[in-house]
Amino acid sequence: MTATMLKGLSRGAFPIVVVLVALAVIVPILHLWVPPGHALHIPTYAVALFGKYLTYALLAVALNLVWGYCGILSLGHGAFFALGGYAMGMYLMRQIGARGVYANPILPDFMVFLNWKELPWFWYGFDSFFYAALMVVLIPGLLALVFGWFAFRSRVTGVYLSIITQALTYALLLAFFRNNFGFGGNNGLTDFKDILGFDIQSNATRSALFAATAIALALGVLVTAAIVRSKFGKVLVAVRDAESRTRFLGYRVEHVKLFAFVVSACMAGIAGALYVPQVGIINPSEFAPANSIEVVIWTAVGGRATLAGPIIGAVLVNLAKSYFTAAFPAAWLFLLGGLFVAVTLFLPRGILGSLSQGFGIVVARHRAVFAEKGMSPPHEPSDEPAPAASESHASPAAPARLQTAPAE
Repeated sequence: MTATMLKGLSRGAFPIVVVLVALAVIVPILHLWVPPGHALHIPTYAVALFGKYLTYALLAVALNLVWGYCGILSLGHGAFFALGGYAMGMYLMRQIGARGVYANPILPDFMVFLNWKELPWFWYGFDSFFYAALMVVLIPGLLALVFGWFAFRSRVTGVYLSIITQALTYALLLAFFRNNFGFGGNNGLTDFKDILGFDIQSNATRSALFAATAIALALGVLVTAAIVRSKFGKVLVAVRDAESRTRFLGYRVEHVKLFAFVVSACMAGIAGALYVPQVGIINPSEFAPANSIEVVIWTAVGGRATLAGPIIGAVLVNLAKSYFTAAFPAAWLFLLGGLFVAVTLFLPRGILGSLSQGFGIVVARHRAVFAEKGMSPPHEPSDEPAPAASESHASPAAPARLQTAPAE
């Protein structure tokens, strides 16, 4: 597994990981150690805002694993994101203790307000960070395992699978809105005080959360690269491109899909857990189907089936959303919608996918020009041994073969 991850790191993931690790180091330094009046100082609101964008990027990377590389268009990944967020929110609520409005050392404020007499059984253990961290991964992963097991064994594919994933997140939305469900109803969980004993509002904690998010995103990219660059990843892409043919060759397609779906759900849960302490609230609106559709848009804009595309799409779209809502409050929805339409029409492969395609065309033409001359492109050694001196004046048939090679 380590060798596979290193192989993935050397093939495209390395620059992304380097940038994210650099951000995890540089941003806290500029925020904490550079004076507020300095031009390089990063204010508190920017650290929290871009930390939120990085959690969205991790969610988009998770979706890209199943949609970009396996062909599963999930419209319910917001559910896994929200479940991870609720698991972290439950831990943060337990840390409040007697500092709440009603000063109850055991029950959260909303339970006291709703006249709950005792803590529900499913809240037990969330006073421990390590138990909560386990639930952040386990709960979304278990839901994805059960849901995927039945869906993929039944060979539900295409738009039908997308519809039932959307129905899943909508059902959870309705359930978590209920006050008697034990998760705060429509108000959700909020008023967090600290995490791991540190004040959640302090600059140092916010910087640490940003760094943790950047590192988690780097690990998510590494995991995706390791899966995609492995032999299993080749099967994953084969399922996306020709599922029936892959099944005919003897592969258990439902197992391939299920593995990718569960890993993706776990990554989405981690993104949700990092989102909550930086935003300060988690409520049922995170289950809204529109949120899951937004994740699809981020991935499509950046370029699916690429490592950096979902990150670029998530950050750019949310930056545009923040800018348009402030600069054009009455028309920001139309401007954002126009941006999506323009990308769909003019960049159907997304930003990074279109750039990669254009670069590939330029390289192919470059190679074709040198192939016609019987030469290797500069800085690109030929796969074949160099011809001997006696072969430099070949028969007229040799250039003809070189001319027809690019057309094949």
